Amino acid sequence: MSSRRKIIVLITCCLSLLISSMDSTIVNVAIPTIRSDMSAPLSRLQWIVDIYTLTLASLLMLSGATADRFGRKRMFRIGLSVFALGSLLCSLAPTIESLIGARFIQAIGGSMLNPIAMSIITQVFTGRMERARAVGVWGAVVGVSTAIGPMVGGGLIDALGWQSVFWINLPICAIALVLTTIFVPESKSSTARGIDPVGQILAIAVMFTLVFGLIEHRPAMFAVTAVALAAFLYAEARHRSPFIDLRFFRSVPFSAATLTAVCAFAGLGAFLFEASMYLQGIRHYSAVHTGLLYLPMALAVLICSPLSGRLVGQYGTRPSMVAAGIMMTCAAVLLTGLGPSTPIWRLIVTFAIFGIGFGTVNAPITTSAVSGMPNDRAGAASAVASTSRQVGVSLGVALCGLLTGAGLWWVLAAITAMIVLLGVTSTSGWALRSRDGVAHLLGPREAADVR
Repeated sequence: MSSRRKIIVLITCCLSLLISSMDSTIVNVAIPTIRSDMSAPLSRLQWIVDIYTLTLASLLMLSGATADRFGRKRMFRIGLSVFALGSLLCSLAPTIESLIGARFIQAIGGSMLNPIAMSIITQVFTGRMERARAVGVWGAVVGVSTAIGPMVGGGLIDALGWQSVFWINLPICAIALVLTTIFVPESKSSTARGIDPVGQILAIAVMFTLVFGLIEHRPAMFAVTAVALAAFLYAEARHRSPFIDLRFFRSVPFSAATLTAVCAFAGLGAFLFEASMYLQGIRHYSAVHTGLLYLPMALAVLICSPLSGRLVGQYGTRPSMVAAGIMMTCAAVLLTGLGPSTPIWRLIVTFAIFGIGFGTVNAPITTSAVSGMPNDRAGAASAVASTSRQVGVSLGVALCGLLTGAGLWWVLAAITAMIVLLGVTSTSGWALRSRDGVAHLLGPREAADVR
């Protein structure tokens, strides 16, 4: 394959990542406008965000396995088409319930984009250095799309209305579909992963019942969550090709990476949702003004993400995880004093501090998740970390209805402070020994070359 064609394939994959990642954050700026237009209660607004992230979390691993079995190009095109259809339905939704349903359809398509696009990249870029460069570009797009979402959303909403945050996906999907059809080669896995329907269904039950109980204030639902979790652990421990290999969690660095992802992205989900409601609902700023106030956070993420990657490569994961936890906790503590007359300079500083912490945390999460895993299991371990990110966002948004004001920010400060503890624990001697033990347990294959 020529270098030109490889570059076009990479651009195509990055376009899919751009829309699916940006959609996780761009909608937050539209929430207050949707609330006003549709007279929607807070719980329904939370579901607009959470139905998307929960569906992504539920289907990411299944979509990857399905693409390996039936063809990556085929499933990638289906994902783009479904995502475009869901986006169109979102923009046409007449009621809050129909909007939530359209977001569900959109997320089904979105779940087919990121894991399959990464599989396509690894198939096309076979050389060690060229693959590293391609994955580096991919990682940069993650940071850019997450950071610019609120700013792009603010400009679109003020100019064209909240429906425009979904319209923007349609031309990008169309371009990606054409490029995929012409340039992306079809590929399948020579050893397709098995599909575990029971584990898949039980995992979905655990996540949805937990978030449903939090959003709808139904404590009895947590009993269902506990039963579903117990059944999931029982089933996965006995399945020959489980949805999630529970042996991964015997590695302390892997378990710490999973918990860190949940904590960090719970902070992100709550921060974006609550800050948008505060800026537009209490301060009465326009959507574009709200988007501009997210600029310090966006710049901090863009600057700190690559710097953190270099730090992890040179010094390991501990410095980045500890620094990220401290910065996010400081931001949450500063937000406890948020009020109608909080000075703008304080908001800017707080948003920048949060962005520094969030921008620093992603690289050590991925590195810790795959550290020491055999090469043929590194992808599955990374997928669990990606799923944990989406679960974290869902839980963070759910907390916004359960807690309000300073109480919410103090709880988030406690959650993000756990990142510091996890960063220290996961790099201790006994943690590293547990990682080596899991690598041996999973098989005598070549371990992933990650510090």
